[in-house]
Amino acid sequence: MPAPARLPRRLQVITFEQERCQRSSAQERVVQAALSFCLATGRETRFSMGMTKPDYSIEQAAVAQGYLRIAGVDEVGRGPLAGPVVAAAVILNPKDIPEGLNDSKKLTAKRRVAMDAAVRDRAEFAIAEASVAEIDEHNILRASHLAMERAVAALNPPPDYLLIDGNMIPRGLAIPAQAVVKGDAHSVSIAAASIIAKNWRDQLMVDLAQQHPGYGWEKNAGYPSKQHREALQNLGVTPHHRRSFKPVHNILYQE
Repeated sequence: MPAPARLPRRLQVITFEQERCQRSSAQERVVQAALSFCLATGRETRFSMGMTKPDYSIEQAAVAQGYLRIAGVDEVGRGPLAGPVVAAAVILNPKDIPEGLNDSKKLTAKRRVAMDAAVRDRAEFAIAEASVAEIDEHNILRASHLAMERAVAALNPPPDYLLIDGNMIPRGLAIPAQAVVKGDAHSVSIAAASIIAKNWRDQLMVDLAQQHPGYGWEKNAGYPSKQHREALQNLGVTPHHRRSFKPVHNILYQE
C-alpha cells in the first residue's frame, strides 16, 4: 500500500477511518485535491510567510468530491482549571461567508463578538459541552471529543463531511471526516467554530464568576492565571474546578 498523501508541513491534513486510522478512497481524494490546490496556488509559501488567513480551499476540495454539507468542528477549554470544555460545529454558506473570519486566538475580544454574531446570522451552527464531572471521569481529551460529537449530532440536517481541528477524529463520529492540524488557521469553517465555541465559553465563565467571585473567571476564563491560583489557595476549590487537574488535586489532598 503506498504511503498516505500528506500536505506540506504547515498545512497537514490527516484523515482517519473511524476506529482504525485507515483512509477511505473518498477521504483520500479530498486530501489529494487539497494538496493539488496547495501546490498549484503556492498557498504553502504564503503560509510560511504568515501572509494568509483561513479560507475555503479545504472545503472546496471536499465539494469537488461530492460532499455538500461540510462542517468545521473545534473545541475550546482544554487548559483551564475550571469550567466545562465547549465545542461548536459550523456549516458555512460558501456564497455568504462573513468577511474577516480568522482563528479566534488572533481576534480581539470586540472583533470576536462581532464575528460570532455574523456567523450565527449566516451559518448553521451547534454548540455542546462536556462537564467538569465528565472531564474528571474520563480525561480532557475524551471529554473534548464528547463535546465535539454532541455538537455534530445537534446539527439538523446532519453534515455529510467534517473538518476536525487537531490531529485526531473523535471515535464516536460516524460521518466521513478529516483532522486538520491547526485547522482554525487554515479552514474558515473551523475558524468559525472556534469563534462560536470561545465566545460561548467565555460568557459562561463570566456568569460563573458572579456565583464564585474572587477567582477572576470573568477575565481568565478558568485558566491558571496568578489570580486564579492564589484564589484556589485562599478561597478553596469550587464545584466547577477540575479535580483531576494537578493544581486542584494538590490543594484538595495537600500534596
